[in-house]
Amino acid sequence: MIQVAVLGYGTVGSGVVEVIERNKTEINKKSGEELNVKYILDLRDFPGDPYEDKVVHDVDVILNDSEVKIICETMGGLKPAYDFTKRALLAGKSVCTSNKELVAAHGPELIRIAHENQCNYLFEASVGGGIPIIRPLNYSLTAEKIDAITGILNGTTNYILSKMEREGADFDSVLKEAQEKGYAERNPEADVEGYDACRKIAILSSLMTGKNVNYEDIYTEGITKITATDFLYAKAMNKTVKLLAQSKEVDGKYYAMVSPFLIGKDHPLAMVNDVFNAVFVHGNMLGDSMYYGKGAGKLPTASAVVSDVVDCARHIGKTIMCFWDDERVTLTGIEEASRKFFVRVAADKEKEAIAAFESMAVVEADVPSEFAFITDVMTEKEFNEKAEKVGIISRIRVEA
Repeated sequence: MIQVAVLGYGTVGSGVVEVIERNKTEINKKSGEELNVKYILDLRDFPGDPYEDKVVHDVDVILNDSEVKIICETMGGLKPAYDFTKRALLAGKSVCTSNKELVAAHGPELIRIAHENQCNYLFEASVGGGIPIIRPLNYSLTAEKIDAITGILNGTTNYILSKMEREGADFDSVLKEAQEKGYAERNPEADVEGYDACRKIAILSSLMTGKNVNYEDIYTEGITKITATDFLYAKAMNKTVKLLAQSKEVDGKYYAMVSPFLIGKDHPLAMVNDVFNAVFVHGNMLGDSMYYGKGAGKLPTASAVVSDVVDCARHIGKTIMCFWDDERVTLTGIEEASRKFFVRVAADKEKEAIAAFESMAVVEADVPSEFAFITDVMTEKEFNEKAEKVGIISRIRVEA
């Protein structure tokens, strides 16, 4: 029997216990040995909970128990999760986590410590909730040179944009409704400003390169400036607006960013709506592949954590391959990246816009007092210089 401990009995932590108990037969069969949740660490007591007898308040009870071989860290945040995780790995206990913030900040260090102590640090649930994406990058696509990853990696922002498109509603009203339904946090900044997606694309970028991509180096822009009018124009162009997290290698240079993009309705990511997530991966031999599913939620995320638990159970005393070392990737500034831009200007700026941008595709959407167009391909730096001369209402990047 392999003893498991869960750190944090919140939404995901309670889901982990539920998945292990409800799917016990299947999980034990696939693990090759019976798994048992021995401890649940939390500051709170849970009177009446079916597992209240497993709750402990002192992490040392878990770390000093030689029977515990696998720990599920579902606390979130950096403190005390980092300290508890590091101590567990140093003690030779494998750790499975859903904590994207910790993985993005300390991933290579924790992987190295795990391997030095013949255990594992696995984090399938840190990106895309229940979508299998970390494991495919580490195992299934090892014959590929991955040169691009583009994803819808945040369910809250995707829900908001989907609803704005369907109902013609403005951002503030949809955000309020998303908060009332529990799809958005009371403080939604991490989601709507793109920070959550930034950490996730940093993790995927690191696995793509095998080196460390620091999330603080990634240009990040959220959806707070997207309006109902933008969707009127998008509809006229047979496009939609999505918050995309991207990582690309172009001529030996690496670019990564999070930003709203206009994408054509025929793009596979255009069909990913509401709280669903998807990751679009391009390999030099395979071409395109896409991984789709629920990107958050109690049981989908817990399912991904438990899949790592099963992997750890199969590899007690052995390390699982993960190519992510400490060497830092220098990202090229996005000002060098080239693309088209959708631009809105006041109607009285039409002549100035035409003079500045020269060649363009005009967009008609019956929006009064505005002139809108899509530019030719140009660098971000060139666009910003021209836009500053004209004075624009807004711009959205266009994904080819």
